[in-house]
Amino acid sequence: MAPARDVVATTGAGRPGRYVGRFAPSPTGLLHAGSLVAALASWLDARAHGGTWLVRIEDLDMPRNVAGAPAAIVAQLERLGLRADGEIVRQSDRTALYATALQRLVTLGRAYPCACSRRDLALAAAAPDDAASGERVYPGTCRQGLGGRAARSMRLRVASSPGTGEAIVAWHDRRLGEQREDVAHSVGDFVLQRADGVFAYQLAVVVDDAAQGVTDVVRGEDLAGSTARQIVLQRALSLPTPRYLHTPLVLAADGSKLSKQTGAQPLDLAEPVAALRAAGSVLGIAAEGTRVAEWLDSALRAWRARWAGERVVPRA
Repeated sequence: MAPARDVVATTGAGRPGRYVGRFAPSPTGLLHAGSLVAALASWLDARAHGGTWLVRIEDLDMPRNVAGAPAAIVAQLERLGLRADGEIVRQSDRTALYATALQRLVTLGRAYPCACSRRDLALAAAAPDDAASGERVYPGTCRQGLGGRAARSMRLRVASSPGTGEAIVAWHDRRLGEQREDVAHSVGDFVLQRADGVFAYQLAVVVDDAAQGVTDVVRGEDLAGSTARQIVLQRALSLPTPRYLHTPLVLAADGSKLSKQTGAQPLDLAEPVAALRAAGSVLGIAAEGTRVAEWLDSALRAWRARWAGERVVPRA
């Protein structure tokens, strides 16, 4: 894997005419129908724009990782004709990048230690569950110090003053349209490094996207709720903000998002075109072809016609 480098010095996002996309699976199991939708959409968007498509394995949560899953996921993608451009990186090899970014936030006065446990937050009357984020709103208990308690985690100090530009985060999604969120109200000061020392997803993904020069993020709609927090972090670290497109979700029988936690089965790749066709139908693509390369060519033409022109596209 490539050595960790300074995230700020190596960012390439935002260069005119340059497109870099990515697919970033977690190795908690093999790809399933839902993850293939995101993989296919990100690959099609990169190819439609003549850009680069990267694969990044998000394996920071070691206890949940499945042995052999990273290689198996890459093999699944290649069986489907989705081949990465360049080296496949793993977050577990990039922790020096996250530590550098966290230290910068500390130096800027934007990150601070927190002594609160989950039980502390559950007992805090000012911390109701937030329906939008699915998380508990942090009440700011440790903003002014630990009060003699031991630090457990690190949090981002989310500014709430309108003058900071963070009170309301507004962003445009190419499919979902205009989005707005008051991060201070809906989430509060969110975690950057967990009590077990693992760097949080929000920090890692922002650092990685900038370090890899990602200009366009195409991913599942379940991650749309993370976007405002990531934009807050991008601004705090003086990093560019990519363009976003969040794809429709594949739902389980009970109407919840299909995932490994809800019993999603690994893709059956005995007939890879059938798997691609199913993912394409979720994306609204009617492609033809009996071979993988043939089907992908047809799907690419359909995607290019719909998404590769004007980037500001109304929700389907």
